[in-house]
Amino acid sequence: MRIAVDAMGGDNAPYEIVVGALDAVKSNPDITVVLVGKEDEINKIIDEKTKDRSGIEVVNATEVIEFDDVPTKAVRSKKDSSLVVAMKLVKDKQADAFLSAGSTGAILVGGLFIVGRIKGIDRPALTGFFPNPKGYTVLLDIGANADCKARNILEFGVMGSLYAEKVLGIKNPSVGLLNNGTEEGKGNDLTKEAFALMKGSDQINFYGNIEGRDMPAGTVDVAVTDGFTGNVVLKTTEGVASTIMKMMKDALMSSTKGKIAGAMIKSPQGRLQRRCHRRSAFSWSRRRSAQGTRKLKSHSDH
Repeated sequence: MRIAVDAMGGDNAPYEIVVGALDAVKSNPDITVVLVGKEDEINKIIDEKTKDRSGIEVVNATEVIEFDDVPTKAVRSKKDSSLVVAMKLVKDKQADAFLSAGSTGAILVGGLFIVGRIKGIDRPALTGFFPNPKGYTVLLDIGANADCKARNILEFGVMGSLYAEKVLGIKNPSVGLLNNGTEEGKGNDLTKEAFALMKGSDQINFYGNIEGRDMPAGTVDVAVTDGFTGNVVLKTTEGVASTIMKMMKDALMSSTKGKIAGAMIKSPQGRLQRRCHRRSAFSWSRRRSAQGTRKLKSHSDH
């Protein structure tokens, strides 16, 4: 698998992006990472870190789309930006996938107008992960589409199911519709219409309505909602988690006994924090990604 990476996008780019790519090819020898960006800067970092360039290629791009750029204007005007050039590699079938930590808006615009959509998929979605006792609950959309139609919610369910199955390895993942109650008649016009579509679909293993607390509980494997609601859920959860961690730290540091207890739980706490900040970039295999793409195309043709 060839993965085109926007080496200039994200915090501390290109250094952190290049280092991450080097780690990825080292642990996944069946992938090739194509780093797209200012080649002099990228090559300097590679040379500082390793003499082995196996699995790494560099493609030059002279421009960078910044976080404060207007996404639609930037994608149109910065034709030689790392993000646009990397996406064109996918469009021209010189790469199998694209990855960027840069401007979310530009990624969405480029995905729609450069890479293009899979037949049958009206809108892309952003995906997040909620840790639960069994693993993770996949939540989408978390911000790409503030306004949605019922069929978009169903599409999110199909895409989320395939991600859970092919990337996370969950067989026949269950899909829940995020709502303000679990009863079938709950919700607004959008959720009621989406419920009916999802209940009648043979493309997903529909669980029914779920509430926000069901995601960290692991009630379902995939939760779907519109991007406005999903983004509010995501940021509220992030805020609550950060506040609880700070309160715990303050409580532990308030006394000598607390400090001793804090030292004893430092290692488990670190594992918990890493799990809660999970980021899967290069962890999937060629086989899973290829199967997922084929199945998504098959589903979208129905």
